[in-house]
Amino acid sequence: MATKVLSCVKEFFNTLRALQEDKNNDSCTYEDEIRIWKKDGNRIAALSLDYGDQEVFICEKTVPKLNDSGEESSFETSNCTDGDVLTALQPELAPQPLTIRKARQLLSWYTLSQNANVHSVDDPALRPLWVRCDMSDPARTIWFGAEGVCVANKVCGVKLYSVTFTGPVVNKSALITLDELKREHKKRHHPSTMAIKGNAKFVLLGSTVVENTTIESQSSVTVDFTWSHVESVLETPPLSSTATLNIKVASGDTRTPMFAMFRELQFLQILADGLRTGKMEWLDPLESKSAVDLTKEYLEELQSPIKLQQEQASKPAEIHRDNSSSLSKLILQSYHQKIERVSLTGLTPVQMLLEMGLDKMRKDYFNYLIEEELTTANNLCYYLSTEVDLQEQFVRLKKLHHLLEIVVTCTTFLGLPKDRLLLLTKLCLQHYKISPYNEKHEFKLKIKPELITHFYQKEHPAVWGVDVSSGQGPHKVTTSLKVSDRPLVDHVISEGDYSNETANDDSTEPVCFSTLVCCSLVNFA
Repeated sequence: MATKVLSCVKEFFNTLRALQEDKNNDSCTYEDEIRIWKKDGNRIAALSLDYGDQEVFICEKTVPKLNDSGEESSFETSNCTDGDVLTALQPELAPQPLTIRKARQLLSWYTLSQNANVHSVDDPALRPLWVRCDMSDPARTIWFGAEGVCVANKVCGVKLYSVTFTGPVVNKSALITLDELKREHKKRHHPSTMAIKGNAKFVLLGSTVVENTTIESQSSVTVDFTWSHVESVLETPPLSSTATLNIKVASGDTRTPMFAMFRELQFLQILADGLRTGKMEWLDPLESKSAVDLTKEYLEELQSPIKLQQEQASKPAEIHRDNSSSLSKLILQSYHQKIERVSLTGLTPVQMLLEMGLDKMRKDYFNYLIEEELTTANNLCYYLSTEVDLQEQFVRLKKLHHLLEIVVTCTTFLGLPKDRLLLLTKLCLQHYKISPYNEKHEFKLKIKPELITHFYQKEHPAVWGVDVSSGQGPHKVTTSLKVSDRPLVDHVISEGDYSNETANDDSTEPVCFSTLVCCSLVNFA
C-alpha cells in the first residue's frame, strides 16, 4: 500500500514539475478527469493571500468536450497540452469542481512530495496548489490549498488551507462575528499575540441597475481600503484608512465630455487603417482639382490679397512653423510662390487628412493639459512628436486621448482635487511612454478617504474583509473572512440564483455571501 502511495506521489510531483517548467503551456491533464492550470494567484478572488505575480496550480475536473451533435464526448487527454483546448467548449460551461475526497487526496500527494523525508525535493519548490471543491462536506468547502514553507531555500513544512462558503445570507446576524473569528484562529495556532486588519472594496463607478436591468459599463472606478483596529464585521472604513483608487476607463462613454473628441478619433482611426491597408472607400470628385488650386482658393476665401501680403511680410511661418503636414508645406511654399504639384488621387488625400487631423487633435489635447496646468510641454514631447511615422503618431495620440478620458472621468464623476489629478496625469504619461495601448489596464492612485466619503459611507461594499494573523515571515498564518455582494468563486452559484433576493420584503438590504479562509501549519520533522 505504501509503495502504491509513493508511486502516486512521484507521478503527481513529476506532472506538476513538468508543467511548472514548461514555458509554452499553461495547462495539462492528469488521470483523464483532472485539469491542472498555471494561473496568476491573484485571480482567485476568494483568497486573501498575496501571491504577487507568482503562478499557482489550480486543479479542477475536466470539462467535457461537445461533439458536433451537441452531445458529450470523451475528453482528449495528453500531458501538458495547450490551454486553447477550452475554446472548443460551450462558453456557458463553468469550471467544474472535484469531490472533497479527490481534493484531499491531491493535497496529500502534494504535501508528501514536498517532504524531504518521504520524497527527494529539488529546488525550486513547487508552486502553491489549489483545488476546486464541490461543497459536499458539512462545512461547504469550495477550495483546498497547500503551499510549501521555505527557510534557507529548503522546504521545511507546508501551509494547508480550507476555504468554506456561506450564502446567500439574508440576515447579517448569521455571519461569523469578529470574536468568533479570533477564537477560530486561536484554536488552530495558539498565538501569544495577534494582528487584525480590515479591508474593503467599494464600487464608485461601474455598471448600474435601472428598473431591474443591468446596464453594463466597460469603465470602472473602485476604491480599496485597508485599516487596523477592526472592531466589528462590516464596519465602515475609518478616515484613518489607506485608500487606493483603481481606475479603468474605456474610451467612448457617451456620458463623458470627451465623447465628441472620441468621434473625431474614430474618424482618424478609419483614415489610419485605410492608409495602412491600402484599402479605402473614397469617392472620386466630379471635378478634379489639384492641391495647388484648392489651397489657393482656400487662402483667397480667408483673406484679401492686401491683408495676405502684409501678413506674409511680418510672420510668414508662424500659421504653420510647427506643422509638418503635407498641406502645411504647400501653404509655406505658397509664401515663396513655389508650390509643388500634388495629385489628389489614390491614398494621398487620406494621408493629408490624417496629417491634418492628427495635428488638430494634438493641439486640442496640448491646450487642455497646459491650460489646466496638469503637466508641462516637455512631458508631452513623446506624444506630440512628428518624427515618427503616421501610424505611430496615431497610436501616441490614441494613448493621449485615453489619458484624457481617465483624467476627465475622475474630474467629472469624482471631483478629485488638483494635486491628485496632477499625480494621475503623471502616472498615465509615464505608463504609456513605455507600455502599449490598453483600455483594460487599471491605474492605481492613492487618495485620502475624506475626499470620497460621500461616495462610500452610506453604500454597501462590494467586498469587506478582515484578517487575523500571527507569526512572522514564512511561518505567518492567517484566518480571513470575506463578505461580498456575490460569490467569490465561479463554480458555486449563478447570478440568477440570488440576484432578486433581499433581506426581507420591507428592506432594501442586499443579500451577501461569506467566505472563510482557514490555515494550518504543518512542520516537517
